[in-house]
Amino acid sequence: MTSLPSGGTTSGTNSQGSVLTALFGRTRPVIAMMHRPPLPGRPLYDGRSGMASVVDSLRHDLDILQDGGVDGVLFCNEGDRPYPLHTDRAQVAAMAAAIGEIRPLIHVPFGVDLLWDPFAALAVAQAVQARFVREVFTGVYDSDMGLWQPDAAAALDYRHAISADDIRLFFNIEPEFARPVAPRPIGDLARSVVVSSLADAILISGAMAGASADLTHIAEAKAAVPQTPVLANTGVKIESVRETLAVADGVIVGSGLKIDGYTWNPVDPDRVRRFMEEVRAVRDESGERAGHGGKA
Repeated sequence: MTSLPSGGTTSGTNSQGSVLTALFGRTRPVIAMMHRPPLPGRPLYDGRSGMASVVDSLRHDLDILQDGGVDGVLFCNEGDRPYPLHTDRAQVAAMAAAIGEIRPLIHVPFGVDLLWDPFAALAVAQAVQARFVREVFTGVYDSDMGLWQPDAAAALDYRHAISADDIRLFFNIEPEFARPVAPRPIGDLARSVVVSSLADAILISGAMAGASADLTHIAEAKAAVPQTPVLANTGVKIESVRETLAVADGVIVGSGLKIDGYTWNPVDPDRVRRFMEEVRAVRDESGERAGHGGKA
């Protein structure tokens, strides 16, 4: 196989070890979701409880996740249903304000995701000093939000314009709530995204939040881009994390750590404990050790 140039523009070699170890202090990290309650301007926002309730819920989940030993967290406005393709300034401001308020309490590397607007995610990430963003940067999709056509070139230009080149880009190439207008084999797609759109990491998702990613797709993407990490983006559970980490370079987990496994519930301390026990067992069996880096 012809060797591929690394993804990303500033990270040098972009092997799965170097990118993930630089961010999280280890390969095969567990990145836990910090799902936001609905934000101002969205239909489900609770105006009576206000932003204080949003911050309190984030503080509650952050304490449990960090005490449970996750390697990183990812802030996302999951409660802002129905999801737009362009985020309003009210949600951008609220997202940055809430993260800023709990920023002194964050002791693990963290990222930002605003559904589904890469520019908004990058702006907030730069403001709050996040290490990475997760977004859909490429492709054309028939989605629940309508015709979805992101622009990777414009997003990376914007990242450079706001002096955010050190923020790593996690490309969700099989997004939830959508299907590609012109499907391609997942390996071809992963290779193209890394070479032409400069992805730092590739994410494979299920059909919607909480739905398991196809492990054969993860394996195909990994084979196509061996220098770039490929992570499972949705649907990882206590019962499936061993199987998933046997294939993926890491996991992003949300619903699997929530009370009753329901996406919009608070984080469940017992589920976090049991999930990380499984992860530690996998690491012990493989002799995996934490490396350097991973500071928030």
